[in-house]
Amino acid sequence: MTGWTTHKGRAVALPLENVDTDQLIPARFMSAPRSAGYGGFLLHDLRREEGALRPAFPLNQPQAQGASVLVARRNFGGGSSREAAVYALVDAGFRVVIAPSFGDIFSGNAVNNGMLPARVSEAEAERLLAACPTELVVDLQGLRISGAGEEISFSLDPVWRQKLINGWDDIDLTASHRAAIAAYAEARQKHMPWIWPQG
Repeated sequence: MTGWTTHKGRAVALPLENVDTDQLIPARFMSAPRSAGYGGFLLHDLRREEGALRPAFPLNQPQAQGASVLVARRNFGGGSSREAAVYALVDAGFRVVIAPSFGDIFSGNAVNNGMLPARVSEAEAERLLAACPTELVVDLQGLRISGAGEEISFSLDPVWRQKLINGWDDIDLTASHRAAIAAYAEARQKHMPWIWPQG
């Protein structure tokens, strides 16, 4: 996974709250191999009616094509812990989701896949929703979103910020402490040699 510090892209509005992981990718599609791509399954049942695309749905409109920033309302990604919900967003080209609140597990999964869950106030989210479609610049270093006449700060756990900038998942984060782990193990072995395997 490649790290990043700044992302510039078209933002599209999804003016819905409580978009859960089952809506992001219905369970019946999760048996498909990830190598085939999950982007076509994103919000499948909301985007379609009787098998046909709903033209009025925000992500079906021409200005949503090529968008890489999604702006939504509160409690985005709540529900089950399925990581495939993040796969669907990433495979559809999204690198940033902006909302007032997120499901906790969804947020962790997003960061582990290089996608930013940027938390803003409800009033700020509404202003961005009203401005979409628009070009936004997201700055991980400064924790700022700019564009559409707005300059907004967003909240992000410092460890998640570090992981996104470095392109790390949880294993990479642990490996970054390799020297400290080795030093601890060496000191522990000297202090308590009887607990270590012999031979």
